[in-house]
Amino acid sequence: MSELVGGRPVFRDVIGVLASWDDEGISVVPRSGEPVVFAEDLLVAGKPVPPFPARRAPMPEADPVSLQRIAARSWPAVEQEPMGEWVLRASAGFTRRANSVQALGDPGRPLPQALEEIRDWYAARGLPAYVEVVRPGSPADLAAELDRLGAGYAETLVRTAPLAPLARAAAGHERVRLSRTADARWMARYRRVSADTAVERAAARVLHGGPSVWFATVPGPAGGAPLAIGRLAVDGPWACFGAIEVDPEARRSGLATTVMAVLAARAAEEGATGAYLQVEAENGGAVALYDRLGFTTSHTYHYARLPER
Repeated sequence: MSELVGGRPVFRDVIGVLASWDDEGISVVPRSGEPVVFAEDLLVAGKPVPPFPARRAPMPEADPVSLQRIAARSWPAVEQEPMGEWVLRASAGFTRRANSVQALGDPGRPLPQALEEIRDWYAARGLPAYVEVVRPGSPADLAAELDRLGAGYAETLVRTAPLAPLARAAAGHERVRLSRTADARWMARYRRVSADTAVERAAARVLHGGPSVWFATVPGPAGGAPLAIGRLAVDGPWACFGAIEVDPEARRSGLATTVMAVLAARAAEEGATGAYLQVEAENGGAVALYDRLGFTTSHTYHYARLPER
């Protein structure tokens, strides 16, 4: 780009992610994270730059409890209320993760009392009372009580991998567009949002919440729905991957891997060295994909729905 200094044109480079280009100008997000916005008439030349090489570094350390708390920051519920060391979370029903109790540590009261308060809290919001049970991690007496009630289902695997190998697989990166916001087309490809207005608002807040969030899009033909999307949340040394969706007609073409690799390269530029994601155990196709990308299981958790009175 160029600008006049003392009546003479001065040229300088802006290297980063092209976030937007519209009537309001051009916005580029450099590695510092602060966007640079300038008028289109200041643009002199531009070219695609390959992702920054990911450095080889050991996996960051995190036990199951720590990793679950990191994951909660990367998918923050609209409403959160502490109960001792537990956290009650509600987001108008958008995903169980954002509408369940994160039961890690001591609730600060006897278990029967805690479960009764949980029932009341969610009933007041018109929501079912879900508890996230982490193994290992959640209190043993809680797990035993919920097992007795027979309320457990939706087993989820928390999987981790070194970030650098994934980032180096970013072939075809020029097809992927990165943005700090999820536009209407991205949301149209995402399967978990209903037509309910309250749920849509909650989804937007959860999806855009987190320490450093990026959205990836592989545009569809003729401006149609995206062929693939993905979401990244970077929190210190950890990069959380989620919302990896591919058009059914475009599956088995490597788009999911490309989206994740480009997001991994972005996370590496911000200093992350470890990747993690959450996938339901019964989703065999996704589990197989993550196996090929080097992910292994750190721990598991499942949800338990408390029976109504």
